[in-house]
Amino acid sequence: MHTPVAVVGPTATGKSDLAVRLALELGGEVVNADAMQLYRGMDIGTAKMTVEERRGVPHHLLDVLDVTETASVAAYQREARAVVEKLLADGRTPVLVGGSGLYVDAVLNDLRFPGTDDVVRARLERELAEVGAPALHERLARLDPAAALAILPGNGRRVVRALEVIELTGEPFSATLPKPGPARYGTVLVGLDRDVSELDERVDARVARMFAAGLVDEVRELAARGLREGRTASRALGYQQVLAALDGAYPVADAAALTAQGTRRFVRRQRSWFRRDRRVTWFDASSPTLAEDVLALVAP
Repeated sequence: MHTPVAVVGPTATGKSDLAVRLALELGGEVVNADAMQLYRGMDIGTAKMTVEERRGVPHHLLDVLDVTETASVAAYQREARAVVEKLLADGRTPVLVGGSGLYVDAVLNDLRFPGTDDVVRARLERELAEVGAPALHERLARLDPAAALAILPGNGRRVVRALEVIELTGEPFSATLPKPGPARYGTVLVGLDRDVSELDERVDARVARMFAAGLVDEVRELAARGLREGRTASRALGYQQVLAALDGAYPVADAAALTAQGTRRFVRRQRSWFRRDRRVTWFDASSPTLAEDVLALVAP
C-alpha cells in the first residue's frame, strides 16, 4: 500500500512545489487542502499552481466550486476521502497539501460535524449584521480560546458556526475537533516552516507579485460573476481587501499593504494550528536538501 503524505504549514513556505516533487518521486497525485483553491477563477490571489508548474502531476479538488457557492468542510471531507481512497486502490500515493488546517484535519482525523438550528443560526447572523464579526469573535475568544485562535476575526460565517455549536452542544467548538491519534490511512505528516522574518519577507514579495500579475482585474472579473454574494470566497485574503477598495472603502493602492498585513497575521495562526499536532515532522523549508530529507522520512 502506498502511504499517503500530507504537506502542511504556513502560507508562503513552498508546500505546493514540494508536493509536486513528492508526487513525481513517489508515483503520486496531489489532493488540494486549501479552502480557497477550491474556487474556479481564484487563481492569482490563492497562488494556485499553473498547469505548467504542476509538471504533469494530476491535481484533485482544484476549481470545483463557483465563487457564489459556500465551501463546506463536511462536503470536502467526503470528497477528499473518496479521492484518497480511489488513489490508494489504484496504487497511487496521495499527497495532500494545503494550509487550511481544518480541511486537513477533516481528511485525516475523525472529525465530527454537529447539527445546526435555523433559529439559533438566524439570531447569531442578525447579531453579526448588527455588531460585526470582530465583536462576535471577542465573545468566541472568551467562550473558546482555542477556536478563536483558529478562526480569523473577520470570518463571520465561521465565528457564527462556532458560537452556534457551543450553544447547541454545551461544549466548546474546539471539542468537536478530535484529539490527534494515528492519522487516517497511516498518513505521514510533513510540516514546512521558515524563520519568521524570512517568511514575512516572502509574504510581502508574494503579495506584490499577485498585484503585479493582475489580482485587481481578477477580482473585478469574479465580482461580475457574483463574488460579493459568495459567503466564503468573498472573505479570502486579497479578494476581501480588493473588493473593499473597489467599493470605495480605501484606495486600491492600499489593498496590497492590507493584504500583506492580513496574510502575516494569518501565517501566525496557521503556525499555531499546525504546531499543536505532534504527529507533524517539521522541516526547514529553506534547506537546500529539503526534498531529499522529506523523501528519506516518507520513503525510507
